Amino acid sequence: MFLELIGTVFAGIAMAGIIMGINRLTAGRLPRWAAPVAGGLTMIAVTIFMEYSWYDRTATGLPDGVEVAQAVPKHSLYQPWTYVSPYVDRFVAVDEHSLKRNPDQPGQRIIDLYFFGRWAPSRKVPVVYDCAEHRLATLIDGIEFGQNGEILNADWRGVAADDPVLTAVCEVS
Repeated sequence: MFLELIGTVFAGIAMAGIIMGINRLTAGRLPRWAAPVAGGLTMIAVTIFMEYSWYDRTATGLPDGVEVAQAVPKHSLYQPWTYVSPYVDRFVAVDEHSLKRNPDQPGQRIIDLYFFGRWAPSRKVPVVYDCAEHRLATLIDGIEFGQNGEILNADWRGVAADDPVLTAVCEVS
């Protein structure tokens, strides 16, 4: 975040410097407000570019076996252009290498989910999905496993049958 702020400020300063150089070459024919306006517009453009490119930059940097399951587009009142063209500011990725199955519980899969946010640290959350009953439970303290691998003391939550994360987890082979 801090480096993006510094980069944005330097881009604005650079553009203002370029306009000042052009103004000097044209013997002062540009209006006095041209340099600060160009610098400000450049900073806005760089900020918008960074917002819109964050998801692609982050998703392409994921290691092999970690696949994006759901991306959440953002609409914001203070960024009115997002109603025309929303950008992704958070997403969920599935770590296919962490998948665990139990032959005694064929419909259930334990897997690690990664939650990424534009201005938030990424989080790794181990979860269990019940593909047959369309539900999930986070694997937190207090979860126990029975003799046949059934999960005890789980706080199951229902999810829609067409939930993209459920689909991604249940399709992992």
